[in-house]
Amino acid sequence: MGIYLNPDSSKFEEAVNSDIYIDKTGLLIYTNSVLHTMQKYICISRPRRFGKSIAANMLTAYYSRGCDTEQLFSQFEISKDMDFKKYLNQYDTISVNMQEILSRSHNVCELISRFGRLIIRDLKNEYPDVDYFDDTDVIECMQDVYAQKKQPFIIIIDEWDCIFREYKENKEAQEKYLDFLRDLLKDKAYVHLAYMTGILPIKKYGTHSALNMFDEFSMIDPGPLARYVGFTENEVKKLCEQYQMDMAEIKNWYDGYSFENGISIYSPRCVVNCMRFGKIGNYWNQTETFEALRIYIEMNFEGLKDDVISMIAGNAVPVNTGSFANDMSTFHTEDDVLTLLIHLGYVSYDYDNKTVKIPNEEVRTEYVNSISASTWGEVSKALKESADTLEAIWQKRPKQVAEAIRQAHFETFHIQYNDENALSYTISLALYAARNFYVIHRELAGGKGFADLVFLPRKKFPEKPAIVVELKWDKTAEGAIAQIKNKEYCRSLEEYEGNILLVGVNYNKQTKEHECVIEEYVK
Repeated sequence: MGIYLNPDSSKFEEAVNSDIYIDKTGLLIYTNSVLHTMQKYICISRPRRFGKSIAANMLTAYYSRGCDTEQLFSQFEISKDMDFKKYLNQYDTISVNMQEILSRSHNVCELISRFGRLIIRDLKNEYPDVDYFDDTDVIECMQDVYAQKKQPFIIIIDEWDCIFREYKENKEAQEKYLDFLRDLLKDKAYVHLAYMTGILPIKKYGTHSALNMFDEFSMIDPGPLARYVGFTENEVKKLCEQYQMDMAEIKNWYDGYSFENGISIYSPRCVVNCMRFGKIGNYWNQTETFEALRIYIEMNFEGLKDDVISMIAGNAVPVNTGSFANDMSTFHTEDDVLTLLIHLGYVSYDYDNKTVKIPNEEVRTEYVNSISASTWGEVSKALKESADTLEAIWQKRPKQVAEAIRQAHFETFHIQYNDENALSYTISLALYAARNFYVIHRELAGGKGFADLVFLPRKKFPEKPAIVVELKWDKTAEGAIAQIKNKEYCRSLEEYEGNILLVGVNYNKQTKEHECVIEEYVK
């Protein structure tokens, strides 16, 4: 047993022994199925807090010849698979966190050298009788071991992409690192499985990728591995039952990453902290800082600011992910920035519609924090004043509401303002604070049509009135109220027992004025 070659199972045991551990050993069924095949190269990219390292430690504990983990895994899903014991603790397993090695290196050349020396030391301790042709070359040493001992390797690299995060602008260092990984892994008979995890997908450069043999499973397309990195909806429901937490609130705060196969993924670290501490809140900033987000959303690309404001208001925006270079410095359009934000977890991607949105309230608060410290003073002002606008609706002060909407329009004047959809966008921004108290529905079916906006109080705030908003463009606010009544939109709220406020808003194209009427609904 070495430090990097055939380590023990202590890291995975820590995860299993923790207050909350969700069984993800089904991932091993997949990795077993691709061992020693053309599909043996796996790269999984996820944001921070999504359990990538736990999964890597799980693979290490299962495959490493330095472990005896049959009893440990016997309680989990993998133990029911017919191949469970066939591969259990049968492989020479090299498990490395590349960020740890980089932290002790001054440059990429030193990283590569240190990696080689660390692995060679373990190889020579494990196989002192091997005839090493060049005991300073890690690749040749691994080839010698395989040739003489017929013992193949599983190579697990966590934080594989650290170079692209630490050396963002150094293209030469990035290419040297990619070439090293290619030489280590590609077309090597000694590799029966290569499993890499990181935040970024594999870097492209030139007309090809140095690591084009990898199958990639990312936040854009996680494929069959979607449920193994992150918590699924059913897993979170069980935790809510166990810890007596409100599933609807948990979903609102930590869900939002949905994939084409219908699987919805929650941020594991945030859910775990929420359950352990019994409190819903922003646990994101324990591992990230809003400063990192601010750097990207302030980039000077046409349309980027509009996209971000639109998403804060609750909208999805289109994105083309095809041109992204899979690094943190090569940006040509707002699409490249948005694609990076997908991989960082700051937006979620809709594969079918090719759009992005802010996934949940926890992440949305990070946008607001970033904007408050940014050069977007006018937007920050609108967000801060939204609580006053909501209070004005509760107090039935239509003139104040109309003025607040006018200010939100003025402060986001660069948005094309020519129909009810644009008006809806402005009102969503003006009423941003409503998200703290309400579940917001757009185009909610009810009666004889669809209400533009419906605000239903969250369970924690039963004393707040529901709000039904109808928008008009170049008509009248009174006409908006009449439409709510005539089309019986409030029938969608028949099971709601509290008070209901009707809000009609109109924008007069000639006068450039917003009009508002507020009435209490009489059931």
